[in-house]
Amino acid sequence: MTPFRVLVVDDSPFMRKIFSDLIERDDRFRVVGTATNGKEAISKVKELKPDVITMDVEMPEMNGLDALRSIMESERQMVIMLSGVNEQGMRETILALEFGAFDFIRKPSILNAQDIEQVGCELLCQLNAAMQAKERRALWEEEEQRRLDHSKATPLSPRPSDRQTPLRTSESLKAPSTRSVRKEVSNVHKNNEEMQTVKLPKTDPFKSSVDSKVTKDRKGSVGKSKEQGITPAPDINRVDRNDQLSNSKFLNQAAHKESDVKTEFVREHLIGQRFNQIVAVGCSTGGPRALKTFLEGIPADFPAPIVIVQHMPPNFTKSLAQRLDTFSALDVVEAYDGMFLKAGVAYIAPGGSHMTISQSMDGQFQITIRKGDPCNGHRPSVDVLFESLLPFSSLNRHVVLMTGMGSDGAKMMKKLYDSGVTSTFAESEETCVVYGMPRSAVELGCVSYVLPLQNISGKLVQAVNISK
Repeated sequence: MTPFRVLVVDDSPFMRKIFSDLIERDDRFRVVGTATNGKEAISKVKELKPDVITMDVEMPEMNGLDALRSIMESERQMVIMLSGVNEQGMRETILALEFGAFDFIRKPSILNAQDIEQVGCELLCQLNAAMQAKERRALWEEEEQRRLDHSKATPLSPRPSDRQTPLRTSESLKAPSTRSVRKEVSNVHKNNEEMQTVKLPKTDPFKSSVDSKVTKDRKGSVGKSKEQGITPAPDINRVDRNDQLSNSKFLNQAAHKESDVKTEFVREHLIGQRFNQIVAVGCSTGGPRALKTFLEGIPADFPAPIVIVQHMPPNFTKSLAQRLDTFSALDVVEAYDGMFLKAGVAYIAPGGSHMTISQSMDGQFQITIRKGDPCNGHRPSVDVLFESLLPFSSLNRHVVLMTGMGSDGAKMMKKLYDSGVTSTFAESEETCVVYGMPRSAVELGCVSYVLPLQNISGKLVQAVNISK
């Protein structure tokens, strides 16, 4: 087998050497070149044609974020970001994931050999996952091309899996008798378009002196779909002026302002609220970008709280919540222990801790944050969150699994499905960065709707409205 070609980008000679040595421990990979900054990386990508790139976030002359933007404009690449743990580095990493990076790992401490070893293992895991995802994507596209060619040669009636299945009535949703996986695949197949990646603006959004943001109309002017049906597929190649200003705002938020906002928000959430529905979402690799699309399609007057587990290390989830909040009509926050749930708010589990839902003596629903052992190798774990919803049969529970490696969330989605959960959703392979977690749920036969990413929020809004 020919080894996969890797380009290592880092301004530190020591780190370039460390990462190159760690990568070449695995015979499946060969470092074909290194670069000292983003500008050199762009040139090396054109020259060396690597299969995958490791990219430092913070570098002189041109940083990793700007280099990623330029590289992804010309062609889709598998890029793994190497992030520092300072606040600026974490924010830029969140933007990199939104802009199309496959995933990220934190940079190790150069004084800690054990830390270097651990990060090396994580890096090899990410590299293997990236190549598996790339190969699976290629196979999927070949299969779709063959199907398209065959359809053109021999016109046939639509396959059952291509037909739109009507949403069940609220009564049948609550008490289904027999269950079967029902797939909804969009007409994207007709054109055989490849899964698109974000095309970034040619102007530099991070050097703007304008301190602005996307104005969020809490009565629903932002993120609210014009109809309560399936939302049309967004143009993910387009980044408008609001997005550019939002990038600038996001990267320049002051820490003391964030602290004030957090204090006010937590105080507000010490008071409970009555609702009869809840949405639980799980995702991993590719999740930040998927969550952006998902939350943009939820209106501000959404009558349920949304609780989210995104696999991430500590601190990064705070930056993720801040970033998603700039795009969503909902309030998007990193969850804190003891917060009462409110409709129209999305709560993201803090990295490094499990999040569960409990009910207080007076019937209010509340968030519990705890450490505990990893579940399925993850903390936070989607299964842990989903399992906590099992006792609450009085709620209309809607469960969503999107892109991610492994099978976290599938087991407990199955238990919720069997217990009479209202609706279950899985992102289809055509839009997943990694078709792991959703695929596991589909294989367990516990998914009501298998949909492309851009259609999930619209169908969820339908399900919630029907269940009122």
